[in-house]
Amino acid sequence: CVVSVTNVPPPHSTIRPGSPVPVNTNNPGVRKAARFGVYRYNNSSNDLFLFKESQIKKAMVQVVRGLKYMLHVEIKRTVCEKRDHSSLDSCHFQRKKNLQQMLRCYFEVWITSWTHKVHIPVTHCH
Repeated sequence: CVVSVTNVPPPHSTIRPGSPVPVNTNNPGVRKAARFGVYRYNNSSNDLFLFKESQIKKAMVQVVRGLKYMLHVEIKRTVCEKRDHSSLDSCHFQRKKNLQQMLRCYFEVWITSWTHKVHIPVTHCH
């Protein structure tokens, strides 16, 4: 699932709604969206352990009735077991070689701030 970069306006133009534009991977909104994607992944995985984002490789944002983030994220298995309902911030990555696992994910996370709704139509991890 590749996002086309050809229709990105030059930096000096005003962003038109509907055009995905690259956004810094350290952007707080991007980081929050990545975490939502991880929550969604953890909720649907059968793994005993929680995964957490290790690196946001690429981020795009699109203005469509809120902000739609398109993220390429690497996630890794943590030492926190799912049943403990730990806060991901305090979960460290697995150190045991046989338990380490990294997945590459593509998340689409749609945040409408005025309704406080988060919709995650796409989560692909492999």
